[in-house]
Amino acid sequence: MTRIVHYLNQFFAGVGGEESAGSPPARVDGPVGPGRRLQALLGDGFEIVATVWCGDDYAAGEPGAVAEILALAAEAEPDLIVAGPAFGSGRYGLACARVAATAVAAGTPALAAMHEDNPGLEDAGVAPVVGIGATSREMKNSLPVLAAATRKVAAGDRLTREDGRAGKLPRESVTSEKRAAERAVDLLLARLGGDRDRTEVPLPSFDHVTPAPPLKDPTTATIALVTEGALVPDGNPDGLESARAKRWLRYRIDGVDTLSAGSWQSVHGGFSTVRANEDPNRIVPLDVARDLEREGAIGRLHGEYLVTVGNGTTVSAARRYGTEWAADLRRTEARAAILTAT
Repeated sequence: MTRIVHYLNQFFAGVGGEESAGSPPARVDGPVGPGRRLQALLGDGFEIVATVWCGDDYAAGEPGAVAEILALAAEAEPDLIVAGPAFGSGRYGLACARVAATAVAAGTPALAAMHEDNPGLEDAGVAPVVGIGATSREMKNSLPVLAAATRKVAAGDRLTREDGRAGKLPRESVTSEKRAAERAVDLLLARLGGDRDRTEVPLPSFDHVTPAPPLKDPTTATIALVTEGALVPDGNPDGLESARAKRWLRYRIDGVDTLSAGSWQSVHGGFSTVRANEDPNRIVPLDVARDLEREGAIGRLHGEYLVTVGNGTTVSAARRYGTEWAADLRRTEARAAILTAT
């Protein structure tokens, strides 16, 4: 009997909606929500022994959330952890990807399910992810795909593109019957013949982000300032990287009307920071934002600004920071953000 622990968010666990998004992880015995149908589809030889759920904001925004989730899962002694389906939900997808990646790294087989455009996909690393529908309206068709992938992963077989695998595939060494020069000519002839997809080195695809709609009434909204300009207190006490960011930070601006030279600095390694350090408001426009606040053009300014560095930061890391920022701000009264970039 293959013992499975199923990870869900608060919504699919039946706990609540956004009002429960900040809830910490919890565990219940047996399948719940979509897990009941998944159990039926898996059939004999499989048992969902427990379901671990967590609020989306908590899972995406709390640094220790994944460890808490996996600790609860370990109590049920699973042979396999299944996370999702997350469909296109960013916070949920991020949590599912991290749960699967961390479990696999620790030696526990795991599988996540989400749409191939989910912003959390790349955080799964080499952990298997099966591609499913974009919204929960496609639950009926998505669960059989997840069940088939679960059976294959449980058997120790590699999930392939033919199985619906999304995201990265582990690299494998293979022996070709043709020399490199012959393969290069074949690829060139294919390209000249109109085949734009044939390649030995798949290239990454980049998202097209749809802008959020404008605020209906900014005069009543709390606005947050966020930046990838690496503006930190003078001396960089928290050690923010100047390139290839591994994290993001937050700093209080309550009661501060302007960012003074000598007290703040940009540690961005991708441009000359002389002008920015002469007037740090060029990176985080606190002075102008306070003017807007006093004029009533915005309701008020959020009490913290969020910061990372965009210099050489990977797309997957930037996507993750964006998801975490959104989750963090959702827990506050902020309903819009001004992002300054270099």
